[in-house]
Amino acid sequence: MAKPAIYWIRNDLRLSDNRALAAALEDGRAVVPVYIREDNGNGPLGAAQAWWLERSLEKLASRYDELGAPLVLRSGDPLNVLRAMIEESEAEAVFWNRRYSTEGIRADKAVKAALGEDGITVRSFAGQILHEPSNFKTKSGGPYKVYTPFWKAFSADQHVPDPIDAPKSLEGVAKKIKSEKLKDWKLYEARPDWAAGFSDIWQPGEDGAIARLNHFVADVVQDYAAKRDRPDRQATSMLSPHLALGEISPATIWHRINGTQSISAENRKKFLQELVWRDFCHHLLFHAPDLAEKNWNGRFDDFAWKDDEEAFAAWTRGETGYPIVDAGMRQLWREGYMHNRVRMIAASFLIKDLMIDWRHGEKWFRDTLVDADPASNAANWQWVAGSGADAAPFFRIFNPVLQGEKFDPAGDYVRAYVPELKDMPKKHIHAPFDAPDDVLSQAGVTLGETYPKPLVDHKAARKRALSAFEAIKE
Repeated sequence: MAKPAIYWIRNDLRLSDNRALAAALEDGRAVVPVYIREDNGNGPLGAAQAWWLERSLEKLASRYDELGAPLVLRSGDPLNVLRAMIEESEAEAVFWNRRYSTEGIRADKAVKAALGEDGITVRSFAGQILHEPSNFKTKSGGPYKVYTPFWKAFSADQHVPDPIDAPKSLEGVAKKIKSEKLKDWKLYEARPDWAAGFSDIWQPGEDGAIARLNHFVADVVQDYAAKRDRPDRQATSMLSPHLALGEISPATIWHRINGTQSISAENRKKFLQELVWRDFCHHLLFHAPDLAEKNWNGRFDDFAWKDDEEAFAAWTRGETGYPIVDAGMRQLWREGYMHNRVRMIAASFLIKDLMIDWRHGEKWFRDTLVDADPASNAANWQWVAGSGADAAPFFRIFNPVLQGEKFDPAGDYVRAYVPELKDMPKKHIHAPFDAPDDVLSQAGVTLGETYPKPLVDHKAARKRALSAFEAIKE
């Protein structure tokens, strides 16, 4: 019988469709699953995602206990930890699923090389995205920089491996391997505890991911194409946090959507395009490892950003005076999540109305989103800024009032997160600063007291932003 194998868990907190785990079990091997709390590799976790990780690991540990191979928790440099565990368990191989963050790729290459020199077999597997970032190249051999051709190339290929089942049992090693205690890690210690309400909304873990997918297929996807941009409707999958930490594989989602005949062609295509957009973001990060720090379009290096700490703080608190922006920022703080359409509106406001560098917003989202993903977060912020690949042109500046009226027409989303405006009539809820005094009075709103006055006049701010853009066009 083959000697034991170590399965190194990272952003793949699941048992089903787990190719590294399945390979580690080949030839009847005993397996030692380990999660290493590391300073490198994934980079520092944001507070919201740390809350999620703590609960997801707790549930994953229970699953491994049930299957017969206890999950080992260790802290430290991954190479040192793995070498110690190889000696303790007498393992001859290490398996992992590949990760695609800049830090992760760099760290994994170093660990693989070092263990190889030790005579240890190292095998890595795909599974965190639908296709490896290097798989798709343009006819000239370079990376794709525009999404539509990337989608067409993806659609022409269409080969996504079938998901594999979770193991029904595991064989652990006979010797007890020392493990740290999850509670001692204190992954989430934010004060004040702004994640207190997360548990009412989210169910971290693989079971929660499957439940969310089942709900989406049964009750939501039929309205996806028509209503996915409506924050006042529950018309999105809400699967992004589960994907971010690998509690469900994108292949599982892909095949479930494609295999459900009741889903219309329009809804199927629209949703799968969003899933493949995630792959496109990883494709960009793979070819531009500094995507979160450096403008893809170097012209923006000379853009005249404003250093306005007070305005930035007001934006983070949801006190900009523009209700749709404020509702989104408060949803983010309360739930660790923001509807995608509102993310674009809030990002546009920070970048183009306040003229604050997109990197400040990217860092804030990274810390406060439960679905923070290094590729998607950076690519999407650069998309809004106009500095990224396949970016929206800078002159596309969202009008927060018109956006609110179009996508939250009755004001239900705003009322849910900005309760001081709950009695404002539909006609004025997205622009209370333009409402007559008697309307404000009847709604109990006093601008500058119960609800802030606008930080900027959008029309004037738009002109200022376009003027700054003109200065870097040539």
